[in-house]
Amino acid sequence: MTSEHREVVTPATSEVVTTSTPAAAVDRTTATAYDPYAGRRQAAYRLMQAVYLVFGIIEALIAIRIVLRALGANSQAGFAQFVYGVSAPLVAPFAGLFGNPQSGGAVLELHSIVALIVYALLAWLVGKLVWLLVGESRSAVTTASTSVDTRS
Repeated sequence: MTSEHREVVTPATSEVVTTSTPAAAVDRTTATAYDPYAGRRQAAYRLMQAVYLVFGIIEALIAIRIVLRALGANSQAGFAQFVYGVSAPLVAPFAGLFGNPQSGGAVLELHSIVALIVYALLAWLVGKLVWLLVGESRSAVTTASTSVDTRS
C-alpha cells in the first residue's frame, strides 16, 4: 500500500501543514459477472444432444441387426423379429448395394455396415447444422461493479 504525503506551506505564516490521504479510498467493491449468451448456448447443446440420441438409437439398432445376422440368430425369435422389423426401413435404402456373403445360417450384411457409416456421418452433419443455426458462438462477460467510498 502506498500513502500519499502532502505538505502545504502558507506564505503569510511560514507554517508547514502536513496532511495525508487515506491508504484505502474504497472500502468495499462488489463485482458480478454473467454471460448473456449462456442460455442460448445451453439450448443449442440440448438440441444437439437430442439429435445425437436419436441417431445413437438408430446406430444401435443397425449394429444389433448386423451382429444377429452375422451370428445366424433364429429369425423366428421375438427379439430378432423386433430388431429386424424396426431396422428394416432404416437399411432399406442401402439394400442391394452389395452382395451379402453367407456361411450356413450366418449372413454378413454389407449394406447394413454401409448404413451404419452413413447414419453416423449424417448424425455429425445434422449436429453441426443445428449448432450453426441455433448455437451461439459469441461469448461475452458482462461485469457490474459497485464501490463504496469511505472518504468523507
